[in-house]
Amino acid sequence: MTADRKFEELGLTLPPPPKPLGVYKPFLQIQNQVYVSGHGTVQEDGSLIIGQIETDMDIEAGKAAAKQVGLAILATLFDNLGTLNRIERVVKVLGMVNAAPGFEKHPYVINGCSELFAEIWGEEKGVGVRSAVGMGTLPDNIPVEIEAMFLLKA
Repeated sequence: MTADRKFEELGLTLPPPPKPLGVYKPFLQIQNQVYVSGHGTVQEDGSLIIGQIETDMDIEAGKAAAKQVGLAILATLFDNLGTLNRIERVVKVLGMVNAAPGFEKHPYVINGCSELFAEIWGEEKGVGVRSAVGMGTLPDNIPVEIEAMFLLKA
């Protein structure tokens, strides 16, 4: 099954592709690699999910926020590639978690995005290498920011 078809089958809805809030490109293609800048928790109406994990929301809400970031990344891919079918595989995900001091479950939170990618491209091609780290704060007090790298089909 193609990635586009899987996306449709899952009944997911994308937020608008985020616009840069600084001097950077949200999407950069170099030959057969795609780099997606750090994306935040943009929702369908363009608003952001706000808050720190364990202060303003629980771990499950944080995981849901990471999935929303994954959807924002998919929106950028659709906007620039026109399809998810051009993606050969997920190469790397870097997840940053805005959490209260002492929080230790950053990988669990970032699973929200990683599980989404695995659903779209399958376990073999939808799971790449990954880092999940904690931050004292993130822009606009969002709970999660994620950047990703993808390999395009030849």
